Amino acid sequence: MRLLLVEDEKSLSRALCSILEDNGYSVDPVYDGEDAIAFANSEIYDGIILDVMIPKKDGFEVLESIRKSGNMIPVLILSARSRVDDRVKGLDLGANDYLTKPFSPKELLARIRAMSRVKLAEPDTTLRVGNIILDKSTHELSSTAGNFHLANKEFQMMEQFMSHPKRVYSIDFFIEKIWGYESDAEQNLVWTYVSYLRKKLKVLHADVKIKAYRNTGYSLEPCDD
Repeated sequence: MRLLLVEDEKSLSRALCSILEDNGYSVDPVYDGEDAIAFANSEIYDGIILDVMIPKKDGFEVLESIRKSGNMIPVLILSARSRVDDRVKGLDLGANDYLTKPFSPKELLARIRAMSRVKLAEPDTTLRVGNIILDKSTHELSSTAGNFHLANKEFQMMEQFMSHPKRVYSIDFFIEKIWGYESDAEQNLVWTYVSYLRKKLKVLHADVKIKAYRNTGYSLEPCDD
């Protein structure tokens, strides 16, 4: 799960990153409201931890901008502003939760898990495109011809393709989404995982394929007749 952390106090940001990473999360820290909006709209995050008192645009302005753009990513406000009016304002603007400072790391992690469950509480845990089914709970890719259990990065990539068929994803998108902004992953790593998925689709006799667009990226599309 990849989180965007918006906290301008550098020492606290480093401490939060350490706590979150030690508990299996990938985290990208930013330190002001303008960067928060830009990063949030990149569509690579599963949740946002948002301070209110940040420079350029405050957390409430960030949240309002994100929601007005139609982005319903889960947001946990983490703020020293503990007045009832502040908490009500944050929730009314579309925050999923509001945790005041100081806080217990255990409670922070519990709030993030609860926020994640809200996002994952979908009536159908499967994605279907053509004759291919992806079970998001088991990471199983299947058709009537058989099934494969996908490794984590294969699953993340296939989930992206199947969530938005025919959408073209750049190589940089996958590197940022799956490996992270600060990763030293190179383009050939994305090519390798695309190759893995193509081979599995072939074995499953899929009627969809991962098509390459030169200098643009990849898309999941119906096979040519």
